[in-house]
Amino acid sequence: MRKLETRKEEIVRVAAQLFKEKGYSAVTMRDLAAEMGIKAASLYNHITSKQDILQTIIISLAEEFTEGMNKVIRSEKSSIEKLKKIVQLHVTIASANTNGMASLNTDWMHLEDQLEYYLKLRNDYEQNFLVIIKEGVKNLEIKSKNPEVIMFSMLSTLRSLYLWLPNKEDVSSSDLALHLSEILIEGINK
Repeated sequence: MRKLETRKEEIVRVAAQLFKEKGYSAVTMRDLAAEMGIKAASLYNHITSKQDILQTIIISLAEEFTEGMNKVIRSEKSSIEKLKKIVQLHVTIASANTNGMASLNTDWMHLEDQLEYYLKLRNDYEQNFLVIIKEGVKNLEIKSKNPEVIMFSMLSTLRSLYLWLPNKEDVSSSDLALHLSEILIEGINK
């Protein structure tokens, strides 16, 4: 049974959709209220500001990625298997929240109070990604190429899934993760 959405969750969901369509800066609280069919003043019963909404969207996703990466890092799997788990993590999160992923990728610089925290989460995530790649190179699982280029190549694809996924309802998350893993990792697999 699916959990009922709270009013705040609805506001965040609708705002994420508007942020994706128009961009964070172009969306007003009136736009959001109109989209929801309520008065703008009613929004403030559930949220404090548009910035509060953006922080909720971005920080919750960044923390979800961090939690997933921490599980991958702690696992006893090979570097290649860890990379496959990271691909699965991105597909799972992006599939569940394409609108939020748009904000994560295009509106993060608008974070105010939480910008430093977000940048730390992102930096730590990328550093863990690099550790996995470097371990794979060291263990002769991954070709001896520039680890940062490998990471950039993979993350560029994974971070842009939100653009592609909405038009691909016929692709299952598990199939997509499998195919992306084959394509992204095969090129670096020894």
